[in-house]
Amino acid sequence: MARSEEYKTGNKAIDALISELAAKVASAEGECLLHEILTTAVKLGQESSDKGDLKLVSNALKELRYSFKIFAPYRDVKKVIIFGSARSRSASAEYKMAEEFARSLTNKGYMIVTGGGPGIMEAGNKGARAGKEFALNIRLPFEQKPNPYIDEKDKIINFKYFFTRKLIFVKETDATALFPGGFGTHDEGFEVLTLVQTGKARPRPIVFMAPEGSPYWQTWKHFVNNELLKNGFIDKEDLGLFYVAKNVSDAVKYIDDFYKVYHSIRYVARLTVLRLNKNISSRTLKRLNQDFKDILRDGEIKMSGPLKEEMIKEEYPGLPRLVMNFNMHDYGRLYEMISVINKDK
Repeated sequence: MARSEEYKTGNKAIDALISELAAKVASAEGECLLHEILTTAVKLGQESSDKGDLKLVSNALKELRYSFKIFAPYRDVKKVIIFGSARSRSASAEYKMAEEFARSLTNKGYMIVTGGGPGIMEAGNKGARAGKEFALNIRLPFEQKPNPYIDEKDKIINFKYFFTRKLIFVKETDATALFPGGFGTHDEGFEVLTLVQTGKARPRPIVFMAPEGSPYWQTWKHFVNNELLKNGFIDKEDLGLFYVAKNVSDAVKYIDDFYKVYHSIRYVARLTVLRLNKNISSRTLKRLNQDFKDILRDGEIKMSGPLKEEMIKEEYPGLPRLVMNFNMHDYGRLYEMISVINKDK
């Protein structure tokens, strides 16, 4: 990766020291990026006289570094983040449902991530099999303490900032489940919907869950339909970005089915690469090109092996791919396409 000649501190001696340090510390692949990080830190010191600015950047970088370290050994294990009210009591139906949901997922090999606090978060950690859960706790003025159902204390990460915590919630997980909750739950729900709608997060199953008989998410969906959709604030295809589950088994099946054939996504220059768990039939490929040509800039959807950019890091070399020139806009339609791919027989 060529280093930008323009991104320097302006001081030749300091730039030389940065280059020397980056070369000593980083891998050959990461040297350029570490050089940019170090340059940014030095430029911040040169330009900012506000200690608060420096403190914010320092704390955020520390939180991200530590989070990456904790999650790195588990990157190949699918994880589900559970959101819901911190005020749900252990006797409530939603608490018991979240506990059962976490248990079912970890029995199938998934790992659970929660916000680490009480209520639905506690239920998620309680239901998870030992060693199969993480807790991303937030330090609040009233001191939200980690719940007692986290078996391995090294999987508890304490955050000062919501924005770094929320970044890790999405970056390190593969599915999102939301139970009834307050402002925080809706904040997380709308944020993840925004991220997948705009392509800032990888496609993922987003499932809304509530006990049988509860109108909670149906009321929410009524608002989405009657205020957002009818007023043109979202497209009808955006309704396919989420799923309101009937029960625990329905929610688990929805998550399982999302990754039945579809594996992951990768962008290489102008191309969008969909990695698959198996080859799809010629009939399904033909259907994709007929039904989804509207979301292509040009060309057609083709089967492929790994691209050379993927082979540099040996990214799933044994998996087949679909390669296309996606318009990077219609992510609701992309979800529909993933659904068709997952139904391939």
